[in-house]
Order: sequence, then C-alpha cells, then structure tokens
Amino acid sequence: MALNTSADAPLPVGEVSRLIGGWIDRLGAVWVEGQITQLSRRPGAGVVFLTLRDPSYDISVSVTCFRPVFEAVADVVSEGARVVVLAKPEWYAPRGQLSLRATEIKPVGVGELLARLEQLKKSLASEGLFAPERKKALPFLPQLIGLVCGRASAAERDVLENARHRWPAVRFEVRNVPVQGVHAVPQVVQAVKELDALDAVDVIVVARGGGSVEDLLPFSDEQLVRAVAACRTPVVSAIGHEPDHPLLDFVADLRASTPTDAAKKVVPDVGEEYERVRLLRDRARRSVRSFIEREERGLAHALARPSIEDPHRMVDERADQVAALLDRGRRTLGHLLDRADSELTHTHARVVALSPAATLQRGYAVLQKADGHVVRDADEVAEGEALRARVAEGEFTVRVDA
Repeated sequence: MALNTSADAPLPVGEVSRLIGGWIDRLGAVWVEGQITQLSRRPGAGVVFLTLRDPSYDISVSVTCFRPVFEAVADVVSEGARVVVLAKPEWYAPRGQLSLRATEIKPVGVGELLARLEQLKKSLASEGLFAPERKKALPFLPQLIGLVCGRASAAERDVLENARHRWPAVRFEVRNVPVQGVHAVPQVVQAVKELDALDAVDVIVVARGGGSVEDLLPFSDEQLVRAVAACRTPVVSAIGHEPDHPLLDFVADLRASTPTDAAKKVVPDVGEEYERVRLLRDRARRSVRSFIEREERGLAHALARPSIEDPHRMVDERADQVAALLDRGRRTLGHLLDRADSELTHTHARVVALSPAATLQRGYAVLQKADGHVVRDADEVAEGEALRARVAEGEFTVRVDA
C-alpha cells in the first residue's frame, strides 16, 4: 500500500526497514538458480552459509540452510557448482539485508548427474557389494586374460603391448564392445559374463580410456555393477585416468588408475621376477653357507676340547682316585670285619661262661620232677618220688629214699 510521506513528514529508517520486512515475509518460497561462490561449514554448527551469484547480472545473495539440507548434496556440491535452491526470502531489519532461507538444494547439469550416482553408490554399498571381504585375489601369473575394451582403442593397445612386454608368453581373450552410448552397457555386461563362463580365463580386465563424466557413465550402470559383483573370476577395472572413479572401480576386485597400470598389476614383469629369483637364490646360498660355516666353527670348537681331543685322559686322571678309593674301601671293610670278629669272640666266651652247661661240666646236676619242674628245695620232693637227674653228659633217674 502507498505511504503518505513528504519532506516535512518522512519515515524513519527503522520504520522503512520494518515495512520492507513485512512485505518480504508475505512472499512465499521460490526456486532460485545460481552459482555457489562462497561456502561456510563450521564444525559443530547447525547452519551452513552460502553465497549465490548470478553471473549474468553480477548479483549475489546470501543463503542459509540447516546442516541436514546441505549434507544431502555435500558429496557433489562445492564452491563453483551451479545449483537450484528452494528458499524463502528473509529480511534482516537491523542491517537492512536480504537473504534466503533454503529448504532444498539440487545440483544442476553434471552436479545433478553426480548426485544420482552418489545415491546409487550409497545404495549398492549398503548391500555390501563394495565390501573388501568380497574381493578376490588375482593369480600371480594368469595363463589367459579376458579383456573387454573398445575395438582398436588406445586402451586395448596399452593393455596388450604392456602386458606382453612384461611377460611375452601371456595370452588374451579379447571382447571388443562399444564403451559409450546406449549399447555400451548390455554389450559390456554380455562380454563380462562370456569371459566369466570360460574356465581357462584367470582374470578379466575391463578397460577404457579417459573421457567426460557422461562418456564414462556406462561404467557406473547398476546392471554392470551387479554383473561384475556376481563374477567368480577376479575383475580389474581400468577406466579413464587417475581422477576418474566410476562405480565399477568400487565393485571390481582391483582398481587400476589407467589401462597401462592394469597391465602392470595383472601381469608380473619377467625381468623383475628373474631378478627376484636371483636375489632369493643368492640369499639362500648365503644363508646355507653361513649355516655351514657356523656349524663348522662349532664342530672345530668341540673337537678342540680336551675331553674330545684325548678321551682317555679323563679316565687316566681318575684311575688313581678309583684305586685309592678301592684300597680305602678294602681297609675299612677289613677293620669292620676284624672288630666284629673280636666282639663275637668275647660275646661267645661270656655266653659259654654263663651257660648252665658249663656249671654241669663242673660236676653239678639238675633235678627235675616228672612234669619238668626243677627242684630247688628239699621240701618239694617226697620219699620214694622218682626224679630225673641231668648231668653234663646225659641224664638218669633217681629215687628219693629219705
């Protein structure tokens, strides 16, 4: 609505700014296209700040958005990228500054293509198609290599020439197919499946020279990625140059930066292998020689010992000790026997002296009743009782008279 103002009744700047803010707040969200010239993502901040510029009119406008809005396209959007933004105009009254609050960001042109590829990459990765544990090891020396490439292409020439230069006996099974255009994907997929079905093929190389993102698009096709993931034969991706990363690189068992690099990684160099064998042979020879020399020194050291040089010396040195110990043992045993004999003689004499038989030898006799009781008192016998008298040299019967 029109305002009634004059030189005598002007509006304050704050009021004008407030009115402009009110008019802008009534505007709805609009789609805006521009080029990102400045991008600020502070760690931990929940808001991302951008500056969109229109090169045609050399006009720039500030844009803010919440971090999740920008993170959705952060992998394919950077400074210099063209984007389309769904944003609502906002007016910051204290500074009198117009800005846009974005709720959605979409890349334009190549950026949009890269965004779709990034979404496909995340989807395939979530299925585990890019997992390292799925990747198969390449054979050390493949007897037959399957090669999928363009007909009479520089990629084919690089792979064949470099591989044969490294190992002249290597053989190839080549499948020439379109490597760009609408027919590229089905024919590349068919060629990969044919080579995978051949038992003689030890490894498959998919090669193509460099090109734009659109040229390399067939090698990011989901159908081709799944076909390579299903191969039982190891697959090497050699697409484009070092900066190029089609999705085939992630699902392949090995990525080569160029077709030439693929030939180097798949086929060993015969000269290098000869040199490696020579070095290993020399190392083994040195190890064996060192082992033999060490054992010879140990044997010589052992033979130099007195016990080995003159084995009888130790026996001779111990012979006198053995003889002395033997003589000492005999003397000791003799002394023990003599002392035992003397003790036995004395004991025997005492036994003989204390024996009742010795008493009988002196004329004494032992009287015993019929029951064997020894008579010690005269009152123990009766008149007419028969007794047995034992003397030193026999016994006889006596009768008591009184």
